[in-house]
Amino acid sequence: MLMSNRMNKLRVTESLIIIIILTLSVSGCSENKGHEVIDRSGRAVMVKGPVNRVVSTAPSNTEIIADLGMAHTLVAIDRHSANVGGLPENLPLLDFFYPDAEVIIGLEPDIIIASGHNPTGTGEDPFRLLRETGIAVVYIPMSRSIEDIYRDIDFIAGLLQAQENGEKLIDSMKAQIAEITQYVPLIETRKSVYFEVSAAPDMITFGRDSFIGDMISVIGARNIFENDNWFVTPGAESIIDRNPDVILTNVNYIDDPIGEIKSRPGFDHINAVINNRVYQIDTDSSVRPSARIVLALRQMSHAVYPEWNEQ
Repeated sequence: MLMSNRMNKLRVTESLIIIIILTLSVSGCSENKGHEVIDRSGRAVMVKGPVNRVVSTAPSNTEIIADLGMAHTLVAIDRHSANVGGLPENLPLLDFFYPDAEVIIGLEPDIIIASGHNPTGTGEDPFRLLRETGIAVVYIPMSRSIEDIYRDIDFIAGLLQAQENGEKLIDSMKAQIAEITQYVPLIETRKSVYFEVSAAPDMITFGRDSFIGDMISVIGARNIFENDNWFVTPGAESIIDRNPDVILTNVNYIDDPIGEIKSRPGFDHINAVINNRVYQIDTDSSVRPSARIVLALRQMSHAVYPEWNEQ
């Protein structure tokens, strides 16, 4: 019965969208053809007129919009964005992987700013039907470096006609990062770091071409998986063999992530555990590629190089 109700709702939604497509085709909207932009995934997107009503479907994008001073343009956000500071109250919350097309159409957005992660729940573009109604949908893939985050900010600022605020936000990020990492040229021997984003038994970290990997490098440390692909699922033995000087974790879904790491079989042979160099890093600011990574970067710098940060 539940499956039948879902199928009926899907048919109604698709019928509604088809009606809207036909209506738009008849009306023509020739007076406002809009302009084409190339989104961060390389896709050409037609944007009609000024962007005043925005749906954001990823917390990193929501943070960027808020930090640009453009939170007032938001008409809906994904559920994971609910804890982002500086947003209007009572915004509709959408499912990250299965956004409700009827709700979104009713909000009459000028644009949907989506994430490269949104399609991963279905393997397909969850906004395909909405794009066919004429709603502009731009994608911002997961940033693979801090420079990518600057480009994301610049792109969103351009969409929202907030270029000056975008420049200020990027300049502020760069100034803070320069202040945090001013000691790096003085480092003689780089510390090795393992950064964990998912705890045992399903351990996950990031290697090259990831913004977390870039953050480790920027603070003057060496990622023990720097030569591995972007998304890494290491075994315990590979972590033990690489023997990191410092272990960082942003896991927050278990009671004692630091204690859990220290208690793993064989980890008592790792220098980071022997020397009590296991630290917890703020979760949101270390997994959301926005200007707010500065908080995580500062915590990482203090954890890995306390001798330079206490001077």
